[in-house]
Amino acid sequence: MRRRRDIRLNETKWSPKKETNTMARYLISFDDGSMDFPEEDLPEVGEAAHRVLREAKEAGVWIFGAGLQRQRASIVATDGTVTDGPFPETKAVIGGFSIIEVPSREEALRWAAKFAEACRCAQEVREIMYDPES
Repeated sequence: MRRRRDIRLNETKWSPKKETNTMARYLISFDDGSMDFPEEDLPEVGEAAHRVLREAKEAGVWIFGAGLQRQRASIVATDGTVTDGPFPETKAVIGGFSIIEVPSREEALRWAAKFAEACRCAQEVREIMYDPES
């Protein structure tokens, strides 16, 4: 059962009507550099990933996703100080992610398996904690 969203529009912003969270959102991600395949396979891998993305949209589970720039980050400390990366001492950084909304962890794992096959790399699955203020 999908959670219905009542979107109210005004001139400057929209906000979903707050309801009881009946479905969980999951972050599916992979590490930067884990998509290790020959350069000439990139179009095929990209199309396979987009097929899974379109399938997720058609199934109504897709929320958002993107790839991230390789090893480029800026860190903002609690005092406001900004330090530009990359930071080679970091063991793993996210290379890309998808956020889906599904009824169970098992369903999230099934979607992660589809992305893993399409992208030719392992995917990490983590449940996003519900925040009634978001």
